[in-house]
Amino acid sequence: MKHGKKYSEAAKLVDRAVQYEPADAIALVKKTAVAKFDETIEVHIKTGCDGRHAEQQIRGAVVLPNGTGKTVKVLVFAKGDKVAEAEAAGADYVGGDELIPKIQNEGWLDFDVVVATPDMMGVVGRLGKVLGPKGLMPNPKAGTVTMDVTKAINDIKAGKIEYRLDKSNIVHVPIGKASFTEEKLEENFTALMEAIVKAKPSALKGQYLRSISLAATMGPSVKVSTAKF
Repeated sequence: MKHGKKYSEAAKLVDRAVQYEPADAIALVKKTAVAKFDETIEVHIKTGCDGRHAEQQIRGAVVLPNGTGKTVKVLVFAKGDKVAEAEAAGADYVGGDELIPKIQNEGWLDFDVVVATPDMMGVVGRLGKVLGPKGLMPNPKAGTVTMDVTKAINDIKAGKIEYRLDKSNIVHVPIGKASFTEEKLEENFTALMEAIVKAKPSALKGQYLRSISLAATMGPSVKVSTAKF
């Protein structure tokens, strides 16, 4: 894969053989974010889990103390008095059955997170084929299937992010923008890592965290030492 000049210059700053301490890695990633837009800083955590086994799955959510720097659009499936509650809490879209054809047939996906009250999961289940592959399906473990829609919306708007294993047993999570201070990124990184460490499946034998790396959207990857985790 051929990289541009900016990437190549940024890559020279990174020693591929070194596993950096978190604070040093964050400082380095900020230096390598040289695109014209405010790049997202992502963490990639390779685990020793085998996601094909249910007892080794990792899935949950954590509220990043400084948010992600992204405005998140929330869709809530609700009925009755929960509709007004969701609207009052700042949901971007609220609805029920009438949204099914819009999402299924018209391909409407102008939202980042879906919240549903338990009594609406029968309706939402019909969208499994559309929402599932995009990681948008509400899930009780992530706090997105709940009667407390106010708390769910507030948490998401405050910077709550979901984490889960992908097919290659890696967790990919944004922890902020390149414009964030190093301190804010470090606080977010620490909050995420504490949640990931707590989420270690009891069924797992062997090494849990195989590697951790940080990267800006257009920048090179920086390895982080797993020693303290």
